[in-house]
Amino acid sequence: MASHPLAGRTALVTGAASGIGRAIARRLASDGAAVGVLDVDAAGAAAVAGEIAATGAASLALAADVADGAAVREAVTRTRAALGPLTILVNNAGVCSFHRFVDLDEGEWDRMFAVHVKGAFHCTKAALPDLIEAGWGRVVNVSSVGGLKGAPALTHYAAAKAALVGFTRALATEVGVYGVTVNAIAPGLVDTPLLVRSRMPEAIRTTLAAELPVRRIGLPEDIAAACAYLVSPEAGYVTGQVLSPNGGGHTW
Repeated sequence: MASHPLAGRTALVTGAASGIGRAIARRLASDGAAVGVLDVDAAGAAAVAGEIAATGAASLALAADVADGAAVREAVTRTRAALGPLTILVNNAGVCSFHRFVDLDEGEWDRMFAVHVKGAFHCTKAALPDLIEAGWGRVVNVSSVGGLKGAPALTHYAAAKAALVGFTRALATEVGVYGVTVNAIAPGLVDTPLLVRSRMPEAIRTTLAAELPVRRIGLPEDIAAACAYLVSPEAGYVTGQVLSPNGGGHTW
């Protein structure tokens, strides 16, 4: 593979201010793409865009809530103007919280779907015309192993992440004829700020890591490597698939 397989490509990565999104944005930039760094955290997005720019790669910080369609459309317009038409979209923005179903309120349920599912809808609707026009494109939706097998106190999260898998498979059947692939990544447990904010007890985290065949939880860079393959020229025959880097904790 060439040292810069994504040279000449423009990518938009959502939820890119930290964790998995940050690692993906940095990896795609190192592979040659110009990267729009989108996050609701404006300062965080600016920091990551600055990290990328410091390597000599082109980047743009974008502050937007993916649940806001108008804000997403503006962000895509700004990306196109500054970096060129999009050819890669990574729908990574997400939120997480732990609630037993009996304690779960409707607002928390709606927010989970607004960010994960409606966010992917808004971003893909805004970006897809560029990919189709180019005759080459990659869409990667970041789901979760929780969306594949479920987990206690995560019915809202698992349901939203499972919806992304259905979205991925259906859209792949529509846009393959245009040279656009659509795939999903379903990470297992990954050491990110989102995991910290979710307040998962340390004892549970330690136990889960010890039960994995690889005996560790994932790093954001593990997920970025999977994404780098799916958006690469080499993955042109891979679409409608779910790649799950999870340390061997779940196979299907």
